[in-house]
Amino acid sequence: MILISIIMAGLFSGNPSNDLPTVEKVDLNRYAGLWYEIARLPNSFEKDLQCVTAEYTLKPNGKVEVLNKGFSTKKGAYKSSKGRAWVPDNTYPGRLKVSFFWPFAGDYYIISLDADYRYALVGDPGRKYLWILSRTKKLDDSLYSSLIETARSKGFDTDQMVLVKQNCK
Repeated sequence: MILISIIMAGLFSGNPSNDLPTVEKVDLNRYAGLWYEIARLPNSFEKDLQCVTAEYTLKPNGKVEVLNKGFSTKKGAYKSSKGRAWVPDNTYPGRLKVSFFWPFAGDYYIISLDADYRYALVGDPGRKYLWILSRTKKLDDSLYSSLIETARSKGFDTDQMVLVKQNCK
């Protein structure tokens, strides 16, 4: 799901030296908790998934436990995956690594983050993967448009974004 895609992005993305600016500060305690996936660039790992969430739990060792869930419309059931994330270089707190299958890890770049941690724009430096996350199931249209414009200005193909339904029971 979300972070599995990021792992694959790190393994198979284009030029990893593509610089992608990230936020300068991230308080992982505030980032922890439940996020709803509002929109994403299409990827094979989330095909046919709706009601996608990511839950981050900060561990005492500074690493973050990640639990991704989504409802498969094809299988009629929820799927989940568990992994971990960490900041490999404290100089860049918005650039995390994530792993679901050790020793493989992918890039999780926080491109934009609300001061109150209500929404986030996350992608990879290869610009193949992109997510808009929110603490709520719906995001204001003007805020969504602003995040799309930010992503577009950073080189992402936002014309391909998929809105994620969050109306599962």
